[in-house]
Amino acid sequence: MMKTWQKKFILILTFALIFILPLIGSLVKWGGLPVGYGDFPAQKVEDDPGFSVLYFSLAVIVALFITMFLVFPKLFGFKKIPESSTEPKLKTDFPVWFWWSLPVLGISWFLMWARIKVHISLEYYTFVPLWWSFILILDGIVYKRTNGFSLVSKKPHVMQLLAVVSCFSWFAFEFLNFFVIENWYYPNNQVFSNFGNVFWFSLSYTTVLPAIVEWYLLLKTFKVFRNRYRNGPKLSVSRTFLLIYYGIGLILAFGMGYYPYLLFWVLWVALVPMLSAAMALTGYWTPFTPIKKGDWSQTVLFALATLCNGFFWEFWNFGSEWFHDSLPTNPNYWKYSVPYLDKIHIFSEMPVLGYFGYLFFGINCWIIWLIAAYVFDFDADFEVKG
Repeated sequence: MMKTWQKKFILILTFALIFILPLIGSLVKWGGLPVGYGDFPAQKVEDDPGFSVLYFSLAVIVALFITMFLVFPKLFGFKKIPESSTEPKLKTDFPVWFWWSLPVLGISWFLMWARIKVHISLEYYTFVPLWWSFILILDGIVYKRTNGFSLVSKKPHVMQLLAVVSCFSWFAFEFLNFFVIENWYYPNNQVFSNFGNVFWFSLSYTTVLPAIVEWYLLLKTFKVFRNRYRNGPKLSVSRTFLLIYYGIGLILAFGMGYYPYLLFWVLWVALVPMLSAAMALTGYWTPFTPIKKGDWSQTVLFALATLCNGFFWEFWNFGSEWFHDSLPTNPNYWKYSVPYLDKIHIFSEMPVLGYFGYLFFGINCWIIWLIAAYVFDFDADFEVKG
C-alpha cells in the first residue's frame, strides 16, 4: 500500500506534467516558445484556421450525443427513482447577504454596460463586485430553498478555500491557453500596469469555483434534477484501463502543444484523464467514483452547473460590447479565437458549440479542487446537508 507522501507525489507530478508536456510539444513544433507566449492577459497574435465543415460536423455529432444523454437519460439505461410528491415547506427567509448583494449586482451590472466616466472609467472595476454579489445571491437562494443550509451559513471556510484554489486554477488555464495560440484573449490589456493586471485578474479569478459550486448546490434543491441521474449504469474500470486512460492524457497534453489548432479542445479535456486516473490509481475519491454504483448525479450536475454559470459569463461579457459604440474599456472583456468551429453565435462571443466545453471545464475545476485538497490536507466537501 502506498504511503501518503507517495500518493501526494504522484498527484503533484501529474499536475506538473500538465504544464510541462504542452511546453515540450510546443518546443518540438516551433523550435521555441509559441507566438504570444507570456503576454498577460493574453492577446490575439495571429488568425486561426478558418471554418471547417468536417471538423464542425464531427463536433455537432458529439454535441448531439451529449444532448441526448442529458435530455433523455432513459435511453442510456437510467431508471427513474420514486420521489415524494411534496417538497419540504420553505420556512426560512432570504439571508441578509442576499439583500445586500442585490443592489451591488445591479449597480455593477449597470456600470459595466453603461460606460460612465467620472475621473476614471468605473467600468474598470465592475467585474469582481458583480460576480461576488452574484455568488452571494445564489448562496442566498440555496439558503432559502434548504431552510438555512448554504456554504456561507454552514461552511464559510470552504467558500474561502474555493476562492483561493479558483484563483490559482484559472491561472493554470491561462498558461495552457498560450499553447493553443490563444483560444481567448483580452483586448484591453493596457487598462492597468503589468502589476495591476496580475492583481486585478487574481481577484477576478477567485469567482470561478465559488460560482460553479453555488450553481451545483442550487440545482440539487430542485426535484427535477436531484434524482435524474442517480440510478444509471454501473461502470467499474480496471487498473489497466486507468493506466491506459492516464497514458491517453499524457499524449493529449503533449499533442496540445504540437498541434495547437487541431487539438485546441484538449485544453479542456487532458486534465480529466490525467488527474482523475492519478487520483483513482492512488486510492483517492474522484468525481467518477460514485458511477461504480450507478450514481452519475454529482458529476452530471456539476457539469450542468458550469454550463448554467457559463450563460452568465457570456451574457455579461457580450453586453459589455453590445452597449458600446466601440470596444468596451472593461479589462475583463474577452473575445474568442477558436479554429474550425467559429460559427453560429447566439447573443455571445462564444460560438454555440463552445457551450458544450463548459461541461468538461466544470469537471476540470472540480478535479483541480480535489487535487489541492488532497495535497494540502483540507476538507474538500462542499456538500451542505440539510
